[in-house]
Amino acid sequence: MGNILVFAEQQDGQTKGTSFELAAKASQLAKELGGEAQAVYIGATPGDAADLGKYGISKVTVLENADLAKYNGEGYAKVLADFIQSSSPSAVLGTASSAGKDFFPRLAARLDAGLASDCTDLRAEGGKLVATRPVFSGKAIVDVDFGDSALVLVTTRPNSFVKAEQGGGAAVVETAAADAGTLRAVVTDIQASESKEVDLTEAQIIISGGRAMKDAENFKILRECAEVIGATVGASRAAVDSGYAPHSMQVGQTGKVVNPNLYIACGISGAIQHLAGMRTSKCIVVINKDADAPLFQKADYGIVGDLFEIIPAVTEELKKLKAAA
Repeated sequence: MGNILVFAEQQDGQTKGTSFELAAKASQLAKELGGEAQAVYIGATPGDAADLGKYGISKVTVLENADLAKYNGEGYAKVLADFIQSSSPSAVLGTASSAGKDFFPRLAARLDAGLASDCTDLRAEGGKLVATRPVFSGKAIVDVDFGDSALVLVTTRPNSFVKAEQGGGAAVVETAAADAGTLRAVVTDIQASESKEVDLTEAQIIISGGRAMKDAENFKILRECAEVIGATVGASRAAVDSGYAPHSMQVGQTGKVVNPNLYIACGISGAIQHLAGMRTSKCIVVINKDADAPLFQKADYGIVGDLFEIIPAVTEELKKLKAAA
């Protein structure tokens, strides 16, 4: 098997954390498969592009195009397909982000290649790449074997791998003009969220509220706790449908799929749609006054009680611990 190419995402001129963790994983796999790990950006050169070298990336190519400074699925698919055809990597890895979910299927169609999406693990086996992904809303896990395919495309769930430096130096960064062709749609503006929280898909700690929060104002107790522990606040579909939180906060099958180190569910019963979005979290804590709530079956730690009493008390104790540290 040859080289592994990582599609690195950027935001506000800096590389996203999920791309660094994917780079580290690609580097490990490339060593096992006898190739090199390389990376590609689209649009413009981020200020920290060379830092990918610390995570095992030997070479970074930036496909520059002013029309692609803002994400464009059609343009991204074309310029990356052209680059792949000229550089001939054996595998292309991307994050299962909004962008990755949108344009990697387009890329697969252009290249007539197979695609394993939303994977939670990758490994080298018998000189080939094998991907692991959840199916049936996370109720089962399957291995994807690409057989003798000359090109493998994979998108991986954020926070699936350790963001560990591989002891490398700065990566070689090269730029190349990219021809996006005639774009049928162009993004003219992006309205940034006023929230300063880390996006749910990249957050390592998430505290979510369900319908039991009763109204939008009560989410302030979750935000107070989140501020202390550096978490991002999420919500269940029931809470979003009730108008307590915007859809951007929704965790679940019809919201955002997350994979944090710690997930704290407050007043969430655990419908299968919600489980599909967070069941791969490393540690799950459930707070619910209903001892029979289905989510307790998936919890590493559970507290049966009133969240309006428990969350403020936990927040105060965390503040004390933080002050004493």
